[in-house]
Amino acid sequence: MAKKTQEEENPNSEYGQAAQYDHNFKGPVKNRGCTDIICCILFLLVIIGYIVVGVLAWIYGDPRDVLYARNSTGWFCGVGPNKDRPNLLYFDILKCAMSVNVMASVLNGFQCPTTQVCVKECPSDFWAVRIQSYVPNVEPATVFNPNYCVPSLNLNGTELNVSDIVHRELCPFMLIPTTPVLGRCFPDIAALGNIPKDFENVPGLSDSVNDTVALIKNGTGGIINSFNAKDIATRIFADFASSWPWIILGLVIAMLVSLLFLLLLRFTAPVMVWVLIFGVLAAGAYGIWHCAWEYQNYKQNSATITTIGFTTNFQSYLEVQETWLAFLIILCIVEGILLLTLIFLRTRILIAIALIQESSKAISYMMSALLYPVVTFVLLLVCVAYWGATALYLATSGSPTYKVVALNSTMSGCSGIDGTENCDPLNFTSSDYPDCTSASCIFINYNSTDPFRKNLQYLQIYNAVAFLWCVNFVIALGQCTLAGAFASYYWAFEKPSDIPMFPLFGGFIRSLRYHLGSLAFGALILTLVQIMRIILEYIDQKTKGSQNSCARFIMCCLKCCLWCLEKFIKFINRNAYIMIAIYGKNFCVSAKNAFQLLMRNVIRVVVLDKVTDLLLFFGKLMVVGGVGVLSFFFFSGRIKLPGSGFRSENLNYYWMPIITVVLGSYLIAHGFFSVYNMCVDTLFLCFLEDLERNDGSAERPYFMSKGLMKILNKSNKIQKKQKAQD
Repeated sequence: MAKKTQEEENPNSEYGQAAQYDHNFKGPVKNRGCTDIICCILFLLVIIGYIVVGVLAWIYGDPRDVLYARNSTGWFCGVGPNKDRPNLLYFDILKCAMSVNVMASVLNGFQCPTTQVCVKECPSDFWAVRIQSYVPNVEPATVFNPNYCVPSLNLNGTELNVSDIVHRELCPFMLIPTTPVLGRCFPDIAALGNIPKDFENVPGLSDSVNDTVALIKNGTGGIINSFNAKDIATRIFADFASSWPWIILGLVIAMLVSLLFLLLLRFTAPVMVWVLIFGVLAAGAYGIWHCAWEYQNYKQNSATITTIGFTTNFQSYLEVQETWLAFLIILCIVEGILLLTLIFLRTRILIAIALIQESSKAISYMMSALLYPVVTFVLLLVCVAYWGATALYLATSGSPTYKVVALNSTMSGCSGIDGTENCDPLNFTSSDYPDCTSASCIFINYNSTDPFRKNLQYLQIYNAVAFLWCVNFVIALGQCTLAGAFASYYWAFEKPSDIPMFPLFGGFIRSLRYHLGSLAFGALILTLVQIMRIILEYIDQKTKGSQNSCARFIMCCLKCCLWCLEKFIKFINRNAYIMIAIYGKNFCVSAKNAFQLLMRNVIRVVVLDKVTDLLLFFGKLMVVGGVGVLSFFFFSGRIKLPGSGFRSENLNYYWMPIITVVLGSYLIAHGFFSVYNMCVDTLFLCFLEDLERNDGSAERPYFMSKGLMKILNKSNKIQKKQKAQD
């Protein structure tokens, strides 16, 4: 029997007492009670409040204002009575461009002080009312296109002449080529270069056609550049429509490769781990040789660090022998530390390899665990969808506000209309303002004086906080469920016969039935830290222009500290959920027991963590890189499948399917490997508990695998007796 290590001889330390033997303990405790009831009640109240906020937002909100454009009377284009007219046309786009009207400062979004009507199609040609059309005997029906006029105007039966219609903005006096952008007809910048020369004689335009074009471009160019992506979006959609079967095939390949990698770890983990370790050592050795070689090359160089001094040209430092000497010394120290670590921690590396193999074996016995990330993904998708919908409905909540606006402020009698008088678009008539025939009642914004609208920012904050709490709870539920399933595997003495039926479902039910409060407690702690990070980021963005070097340094330090704190909380929560799944204690007790257990075995923790991270990084790199390269060669046309019917030259942007496959492969690989990582962590804690609880005797046999017992030079006496009898 090999000599016991010091930590095994003295299991009790400053980090608490070692776990004691319990003859009734056979895995996750079945007789358990509800934990952290206060936090459970608080979480349920928050969820109820979250539902109430969503209902109120749904009642008072109207997201159609984001999805559809409004005409001057507040009706939406593309729905209701305007179902066949999805685009919004501005009569005088120059008023939007110049923004000289006083109402321009109070109008929101794309609302302009000009008549706006819903049209079936945006105009694609130049047209304008000529000077000769303003004579009294000209019929308006022969001048205007009724498709672009106010729907209430009957051109054939009206008593108004062309001049009255133009001044009241019942029909546009000019049309230019436009393109639909977000349901709005914005000028087609490319077509404005071909504006007809006879537009010089159009009343209402500037004296120069070039000046008019410049005004339109300057006023609407930013909007068009920001939102004119419909053509590109259409092409991308067409690419997805023609390549979606192959995208799905790529994602299926990523799933199969991820699954194959996890299964192969059961047999090839030792080889892969040692290849990675010796690969790092070989890279360090090459770095030492290269630094020595560069040092010899620059040894005769008279230049030194002192003669060069401080310079921003870092290439100059690479031509000095002292630089390469410093690199050589640093690499030698790092290489020496790695070699000593490998020599003294070789046994713990073997333990890490054995646990990785055991994790692969556990997953092979409960393959359904690999599908649980789908459940987590669906729940997270529900959280994100609910948050987005609530935020959208809250942002568009409140009653619409309509104001009386003089659409033609240059007319006499319109000077008294300043855009502050409320109106009702259904009952408004221009006859109420006989001195200003261009007066109109148009939609401005949503009313911000009602109590619901006044507290809108607080409701949005509540929406964000509840969203973060729900997301963290869903992740915690997944971790606790998987921990319960894998703990059931480890504490089964005879595997797989002693593994309970449906261990994953049992872990899920236990987590929801007894530990909803504990999971909510851990999620709340993490949420508070994330809120602090968000607040700090907000302060940084608001004060970035006034920060000096000292303030930026302090802000950077605070961000770093909060980032580290969030990582530490996630580490504590993860191990606390494992202990909750096994013993059914509350969050604080479970977190304390897990932390003390890990600190009593801190060296093993570090080794296992680094070895597992290397393997998972290598696995993700192999899956994402391999599938990404394969998709690149396929979608770029370098690989052609005969008889597939797919042609890469038919794609407008072949990189979009490639990006989709790569991102999807990463999400799939991350889902598979997160299950694997949870399995390793759970089995590791169970292994440490097993060492402290049991001694291999007939009364207290080890539950660990034979491979682990062989590495630790341990065995169960009952197994020895059976071998002797055989």
